[in-house]
Amino acid sequence: MNKLKLPNWLGMLSGRNTAAPLLIVMLLAMMVLPLPAIALDVLFSFNIALSIMVLMIGLQTRSPLDFIAFPTVLLMTTMLRLSLNVASTRVVLTEGHTGPDAAGKVIEAFGHFLIGGNYAVGIVVFVILTIINFVVVTKGAGRIAEVGARFTLDAMPGKQMAIDADLNAGLIGEDEARRRRKEVGQESEFYGAMDGASKYVRGDAIAGILVTVINIFGGLIVGMLQHDMAFGDAVKNYTLLAIGDGLVAQIPSLIISVAAGVVVSRVANDNDVGAQLAQQMFSNPKVMYATAGIVGGMGLIPGMPNFAFLMLALLLTGLGWLVEKRQAVAASKVDDAPAPVAQESEEASWNDVLPVDIIGLEVGYRLIPLVDNAQGGELLKRIKGIRRKFAQEVGFLSPAVHIRDNLELKPSEYRITLKGVTIAGGEAHNGQFLAINPGMVAGSLPGVATTDPAFGLPAVWVESPLRDQAQGMGYTVVDAGTVIATHLNHMLSTHAMELLGRQEVQQLLDHVAKSAPKLVEDLIPKALSLALLQKVLQNLLTEGVHIRDMRTILETLSEHATRTQDADELTAVTRVKLGRAIVQQLYPDAHELNVMALDHQLERLLMQAMQAGSNSAIEPGLADTLIRQTEQGAQQQQQMGMPAVLLVSASLRMALAKFLRRAVPHLRVLSQDELPETKTIRVTSLIGAQP
Repeated sequence: MNKLKLPNWLGMLSGRNTAAPLLIVMLLAMMVLPLPAIALDVLFSFNIALSIMVLMIGLQTRSPLDFIAFPTVLLMTTMLRLSLNVASTRVVLTEGHTGPDAAGKVIEAFGHFLIGGNYAVGIVVFVILTIINFVVVTKGAGRIAEVGARFTLDAMPGKQMAIDADLNAGLIGEDEARRRRKEVGQESEFYGAMDGASKYVRGDAIAGILVTVINIFGGLIVGMLQHDMAFGDAVKNYTLLAIGDGLVAQIPSLIISVAAGVVVSRVANDNDVGAQLAQQMFSNPKVMYATAGIVGGMGLIPGMPNFAFLMLALLLTGLGWLVEKRQAVAASKVDDAPAPVAQESEEASWNDVLPVDIIGLEVGYRLIPLVDNAQGGELLKRIKGIRRKFAQEVGFLSPAVHIRDNLELKPSEYRITLKGVTIAGGEAHNGQFLAINPGMVAGSLPGVATTDPAFGLPAVWVESPLRDQAQGMGYTVVDAGTVIATHLNHMLSTHAMELLGRQEVQQLLDHVAKSAPKLVEDLIPKALSLALLQKVLQNLLTEGVHIRDMRTILETLSEHATRTQDADELTAVTRVKLGRAIVQQLYPDAHELNVMALDHQLERLLMQAMQAGSNSAIEPGLADTLIRQTEQGAQQQQQMGMPAVLLVSASLRMALAKFLRRAVPHLRVLSQDELPETKTIRVTSLIGAQP
């Protein structure tokens, strides 16, 4: 048989997502539609039960976040009371002439039982309850929530930094850090919401007074003019009904306000409110003995209520004696307990081996605002942009930059680390600007003289008012965040080879496989190992060649991998295939390539030395001349605004690139086979030529 299925609309109504809209609709309907007296009794009873339930939950919470829905509950219970006030007012004014039970048994009970049927007493009790709720409880709870929200917001940056410090130190994981950050945000939102929600309760108290007054005067008018009641009868009926209606609404309101005060005024720990009171107020027998002595002395004074004071003194004495005896028994158990056996220290495990950050950025405490999300953290956004730009230009995604504060650094100092080793550093003064001298400026600036940490250019740290003046004089002016970001970007580009690990190569292959799966499948690992591919890619990055065109690189390696497995030879043939990209990277939109070249005699000597066996076969004097003249030629190229490029034959390119890399790090060595046929060559200087 087919199972009976609920209609779609019935399933929607039973879902939790529709509970809140239905409740709002019901509250609004109570204000508009007339309700019978029996419905008012049920709803007033439910309102009282709900307020007691909220108070019990508030007493059982261990921290405010345990009852994070309390601001919403406060709003909904307030709206429920106001809706009941409107509904009961309609019944009181329309049926009040029939007797005190016209609005239901609950209002009648509050009007007779609690105030003895005396409307004067009822008015006084109602006013007192309203004053207590409005002036004392609600105002105090709102003030605590306001101050709590302010202090919580002020403490958020410190809490966030503490969480980041624990995460960077390896004390917690990503999931725990995410949970703690969520708690910090929820705590501030809770106190802010409580500060606003307390205004509803204060408004509810004012509305209760106004509704009661309107019910009394409105009842007198309706009873005397429409139902021809005597003034005394009208006053008695409608006043008792109005006061009963006000009390039946104000008592739940007072209970809810007390619950709000309990939730926002407690200090979070592992115990609820009851356990806190028992532990902290009734755990010291000396305090109870002293209190019993004072109360007993007051009971001996003639004219005092001796019986009450003396009974209370005896009760406190007995309670103190019980607590003292219990503490003595607990202490004896501790003394009799065998001494714990000293345990050996826990053996070391692999959990003690903490991973080393691939890229790290450590900052002094004055630079913390640059990397703190709560304070703007502009450097964090720039680092994300740096990684995105690096991936787009170089061709792979660099590891994430792990940022931490280091109190051992100077306040404005920062340090860049690679695999736990410092590779660069400098100082950046937050709030000031670095005026960099590009070589042609109109004058000097007052400030702290320094050098640009990324490129070593002369610079000056100046105050904010001098920023426009420095720009007008020809300086390049950047803020502290830009200084650090530029330096970090330079280090990423310089050490790109070391950032390309085995995992990054695999991720790069997985990315290429999405568009060319067959190419990757045929190459790795059938024709080439992953380690050899990594070595080739690292060779290209070492010489500043981007690996964006992975399709060409993989096709070239697939073509030549069957002939050789030597990384240097595979790198050489790959560079030839990437020739146009290499030239465009060095000479964007240039048809004439200004390069340095070797003198024919020097080139012949170097080729003979290479054939002899190794780079060390170069005669020392010749090697010194080669390095010196290459440095001079490179400086001349850069002064003319052109890249420092040395053009050599294919057989010398690899050896000369390795030989000159340390002496002239910004030099690029190209082979003649790598140049496109469409480009024109112009030799600006000959290395090794006789003057």
